[in-house]
Amino acid sequence: MNAPTSALPNAARTATATVLTQRLPSSSELKQQLPLNADLRLLVSRQRHAIRSILNGEDQRLLVVVGPCSIHDPISALEYASHLAALSHDLGDDMLLVMRAYVEKPRTTIGWKGLAYDPHLDGSDDMAHGLTLSRELMIEMLRMGLPISTELLQPMAAGYFDDLLGWVAIGARTTESQIHREMASGLDLPVGFKNGTDGGVAIACDAMRSAAHGHRHFGVDSQGHPAIIMTPGNPDTHLVLRGGHSGPNYDRDSLAKARAGLEKNAIPARLMVDCSHANSGKDPLRQPDVFNDVLKQRLEGDRSLIGVMLESHLFQGCQPLSSNLRYGVSVTDGCLGWEATEQLLRNAASQLQQQRRSAKATH
Repeated sequence: MNAPTSALPNAARTATATVLTQRLPSSSELKQQLPLNADLRLLVSRQRHAIRSILNGEDQRLLVVVGPCSIHDPISALEYASHLAALSHDLGDDMLLVMRAYVEKPRTTIGWKGLAYDPHLDGSDDMAHGLTLSRELMIEMLRMGLPISTELLQPMAAGYFDDLLGWVAIGARTTESQIHREMASGLDLPVGFKNGTDGGVAIACDAMRSAAHGHRHFGVDSQGHPAIIMTPGNPDTHLVLRGGHSGPNYDRDSLAKARAGLEKNAIPARLMVDCSHANSGKDPLRQPDVFNDVLKQRLEGDRSLIGVMLESHLFQGCQPLSSNLRYGVSVTDGCLGWEATEQLLRNAASQLQQQRRSAKATH
């Protein structure tokens, strides 16, 4: 039996008394307010099909998920997206470029949780505006022709964006979560599970096996009501290698171990390498070294390498939140600048194009 409130310690009574709630629009209401027209719905469907084709080996292009670590400024995010859309037009024969539109950020303890949570960057946590602004931005990026990706951190937020996304990441700290595995099993789009923070792939293998099956689980429907959610299972998952506490895991030996772990679990060997995080030693300027190593392995015949991920913004580095932010610079993890990103991707596309033409000439 719970103790009466009067019997609780003062600190506990205070904590209990300060729990407040504020209603948000349901995901259905926000989608009605900011709908996708028929052309954009068809575009998202085609983008998902293209990414699935890469995962299944039917499309030989390299999947590149690239963009800011997190979006904090809509203007700079849209400027970045416009650059990426133009580059995608040039490189589309050899790469499928997917825009990182990360509006949620995991926090080890406390800190800014992302645009969807705190769009004003001041701790006011205007989540209603954050959800609206995030959806508006993603729709604008879709209008540029870009596939959209994000990390789904809070399952209750997923319904506000799930019709816009071409690809989704489940982070290293949530890959082990049953709730996120259940959520992924109901998404009608490709999902990349990151390896655990220890660098091993066993947790991600378990996650992919779980997500491939249908589930019945507690959730919230599109009207915001508690519901039993019944999912069909998601066959379009894959592994994202991001390194771990012991260091990088994109080298040949690590890739061979990852493939062996997948094959042991009867999971297709399709690998994406996150060039940031532990793979770059948390140094954003080392991302090109990781990228080029992965590209070399792919060019030498490793067809299990289907994609890469880069953290990139208009300008390199990062900065703390303040009242005087530099334009186009990340406020979370450090990023590669746009000029270096464009050069890296153009050089890679040139090598992929050369290999493609050589293979065509041989046949």
